Amino acid sequence: MNIAKYIDHTILKPEATKNDIQKICSEAKEFGFYSVCVNGSNVKYVAGQLKGTDIKVTAVVGFPLGAMSTETKVFETNNAIENGANEIDMVINVGALKEGNSEQVLSDIQSVVNNAGNRAIVKVIIETSLLTRDEKILACQLAKQAGASFVKTSTGFSTGGATVEDIQLMRQTVGPDLGVKASGGVRDISTAREMISAGATRLGASASVDIVKGIESQNQGY
Repeated sequence: MNIAKYIDHTILKPEATKNDIQKICSEAKEFGFYSVCVNGSNVKYVAGQLKGTDIKVTAVVGFPLGAMSTETKVFETNNAIENGANEIDMVINVGALKEGNSEQVLSDIQSVVNNAGNRAIVKVIIETSLLTRDEKILACQLAKQAGASFVKTSTGFSTGGATVEDIQLMRQTVGPDLGVKASGGVRDISTAREMISAGATRLGASASVDIVKGIESQNQGY
């Protein structure tokens, strides 16, 4: 198993500088990660750094709360793609999901998917730590119905990250045709392998180098 090809090497912290971003891009090229995942303002720079490689550029949209308007998410999506993004990781409207407004959640996701079109794939962040089991299932069903390519556990900025149980549930819900991305708390090779065994086809991680080097994390928290 080439674990590096499962990894979206991620830097989303607000204090990240261009030097930090450049380091992430260099690591991605050195270790052969699948993509580099950044906030929208860094997409153009990352696309330039990765030009001539097969490493994808992932941009987050509606991040990290998901509570902005659909129109704002659509603008972010178009802007990111114009600046070189190949993949969009969007956050659902969690509040709308929890109040049972499935139509709003579906429309929100569909609008991003439709605007991305064939220019970029869309991963849908459902923020599992804030949802009940039934809400997780519904969120995955809506993402699949909307035409998304992936469902993703977490932003990494909420109250919890990926769990094996959530990955299993998400895989069971979307079936074999959609990707499942485990994100949040994936810090070492053991956790990475557990997530893949549970059904993850992509991993979001900032500790990507430690993962591929097989370094075990001493931090058991999320």
